[in-house]
Amino acid sequence: MDYVVPIDEMLFLMENICDVKALNKYSKYSHLDIDTIRSILTAIGKLSVQKIEPVNRVSDLSPPKIKNGDVVCSPGFVEAYRAIAGGGWVGASASSEFGGMDLPMVVTSCVNEILGSACLSLSLNPLMTQGQIEALEAYASSEIKSLYLPKLTSGKWSGTMNLTEECAGSDVGALRTQAVPNDDGTFEISGQKIYISWGEHDLTENICHLVLARLPQSISGTGGISLFLVPKFIPNGSESLGKRNNVSAVSLENKMGLHGSPTAVMEYNKAKGWLIGEPNAGMSAMFTMMNNARLGVGVQGVSQAERAFQKAAEFARFRKQGKSIINNGFGTILDHADVRRNLLTMKALTSVSRCICLDTAISSDFAKLSGSKEYYAKAAFLTPIAKAFGTDSGCYVTDLGIQVHGGLGFIESSGASQLYRDVRITRIYEGTNGIQAMDLVNRKLADNGNAAFKIMKDFERIEQNCLGAAFFEKDAIQEFRTARLDLLNALNWMLKTKDVNERYAGAASFLKAFSLVLGGYYLLLAAETSQDLERIELAHFYLYHLLPGVYAATKSACRGSQSIYKVKF
Repeated sequence: MDYVVPIDEMLFLMENICDVKALNKYSKYSHLDIDTIRSILTAIGKLSVQKIEPVNRVSDLSPPKIKNGDVVCSPGFVEAYRAIAGGGWVGASASSEFGGMDLPMVVTSCVNEILGSACLSLSLNPLMTQGQIEALEAYASSEIKSLYLPKLTSGKWSGTMNLTEECAGSDVGALRTQAVPNDDGTFEISGQKIYISWGEHDLTENICHLVLARLPQSISGTGGISLFLVPKFIPNGSESLGKRNNVSAVSLENKMGLHGSPTAVMEYNKAKGWLIGEPNAGMSAMFTMMNNARLGVGVQGVSQAERAFQKAAEFARFRKQGKSIINNGFGTILDHADVRRNLLTMKALTSVSRCICLDTAISSDFAKLSGSKEYYAKAAFLTPIAKAFGTDSGCYVTDLGIQVHGGLGFIESSGASQLYRDVRITRIYEGTNGIQAMDLVNRKLADNGNAAFKIMKDFERIEQNCLGAAFFEKDAIQEFRTARLDLLNALNWMLKTKDVNERYAGAASFLKAFSLVLGGYYLLLAAETSQDLERIELAHFYLYHLLPGVYAATKSACRGSQSIYKVKF
């Protein structure tokens, strides 16, 4: 089936969950009304359906290849990418000073979801460039900005992020790549990086790599890491490219999914690079790009969940198999209780994940506009949740999509399996979801849980509002109250437990619990605001069938590490 862009749903959530109209109070976005946002989403939706989606299956069957040292992308990718860049979508949130649209991140997140739903492999390229643009805007010199940002923003050049090495995966501090100063203020970068998304390709005339490396005599660990910009071709001013730099793709990975995206092993052999930010402060600069990417990856999870739900729901409406004795049935598998439960689970988790990502995005927007410490704290707290729950849900929903299709879901021609294969990596890259959970219970609770408690005040408020609403079932609201109190107890346990490894043992369960209660909050808020029967019933389903998972998750979160380390391997 063709992808149907969920523009009305996105607009509803932006208006009623994210309060996007509040952006109009700031002069930068005084012009950005709902009709304007609708026109933006309509434009990227039309492009995605007509130009981007057609290359998705092709790229799965015909991945990029290295030919004579260069990477040739999947058929149709060059033309599809030019359509994205030509529309200005690479620079959606980039500064207008350098040719960007200057859109708020909440709108760009919807743009990125639509592109991801059309073709996740291709959409990863502009996502990486967007992260690099943000990092350079924050940390690069004025000379670097004026030379690189217009090219990156236009999509004429693309950007990558180079962290991982054979000896240093999630433990970035163990990296060995070296940066030796030159007399002219540049550096010679030498080392090898692995798992570099879009590290080499034929879509743009230049590829700009942000590379983590060590200066001579730097201390060990992350405190001795610096960040460098290393272009494939060294610019000869702003108008032309000079000689090729000493950076190349040694090989491309043969992957489970995301076949259209070339994942390269990159070799730097005294390549010329420029320092970005301060010496030995590379991690803080890189985290600007990583946090942008983490939200973007959470959105990728949503994009594949949306496609999986649409595909499964369409299949269930027409597939005849067995018989269920119900009133006013369809005469298809949509009548079966188990199929309906799976579809409702898919729909609810997709909606919840989208809400989390959009709330994270607009909190970041408000933080930048207002300078509010509360918004910065909220955005920081929600980022690991958006990344982890968004991608966990993306994997679970696409897996359920295969289940709804039955045997056909296991057959490649259905397209259901590609969605699962493509989204599976999202739980791993930009920091595994386990790392996101550890970040949540450690650094994101370092403020004595202030950000968490503030969010939970909203939970309490919606609970009180809904108890007084006749269209909500009181038993369902009681489920929410029980889950909220279980989460509160788990939060207090985390805060009083001083041994960080004890918290880490239950970190993933705590993140899941917090995400599930967040989900209940968003669905109740959406139902209360709209009083729409479909939203009310979706909220009831979620509170009765998915929210009880909070009880088990909070129990696990507070068990500590003893039982984990007793088992011998």
